[in-house]
Amino acid sequence: MRIVVYHARECDPKRCTALRLGRSGKVEIVFGFEDLPRGGVLLNPLAEKALSKEDAEAAGRYGLIAFDCSWKKINQITKVKNWFRSRSLPYLIAANPTHYGKPTILSTAEALSAALFILGEKERAQEILAQFKWGPVFLELNRDPLEAYNTAKDSAEIIEAQKQFIPQD
Repeated sequence: MRIVVYHARECDPKRCTALRLGRSGKVEIVFGFEDLPRGGVLLNPLAEKALSKEDAEAAGRYGLIAFDCSWKKINQITKVKNWFRSRSLPYLIAANPTHYGKPTILSTAEALSAALFILGEKERAQEILAQFKWGPVFLELNRDPLEAYNTAKDSAEIIEAQKQFIPQD
């Protein structure tokens, strides 16, 4: 499965998880929208449909895509979202040092790893995070949700599964 990250050059290159994955050959880094594979599965936190096993064929055929950009500029996805199958990730907890313990604010590496896990590529999900000291912590912290999401057949089952992991106030 091809993994492509659009990098917006908005972060510290020394701390950027996407660039680190690119340097190690785990992902392909691109700096222009035109270099993204059309028809691929785009991880988009604003998408209405959740990523599920239903998306595995498209991701395998066209690629898995992530945007590495500031949350403040996430709206730039709207410019190109029609080129892709936009999917959001279900409820997960960050383990990266910047956002540890915060729900849904994942690093690019965490998001890609979670997507791979959900799509059935568990070994590759582990490989993505193996480069980071905190990487295995993400998988451990989210073991039960990731396993539940991995067994869900479609977006509706993902949404149903995540209800058990979202804290009720």
